[in-house]
Amino acid sequence: MMTVLVFKTSVKRKDEVKQLRPTLNKLVDNNGSWNFDLEDCDNILRVETQGLEAPTITSLLQNNGYKCEELE
Repeated sequence: MMTVLVFKTSVKRKDEVKQLRPTLNKLVDNNGSWNFDLEDCDNILRVETQGLEAPTITSLLQNNGYKCEELE
């Protein structure tokens, strides 16, 4: 079953998304997808996945220098 996780982030520009793309692609692999909504005031990251948990994604972005907080 697919789960949709939604995060508020500090990612603001398309070049930042491009920089994160390889890491996020590797993380979700073939079992999901992800996208940023940079038009939203919270710079939303949506991840559709099987088996990934929110802390994994939060840590990934934080380790790359971005703020990331799961929205409930």
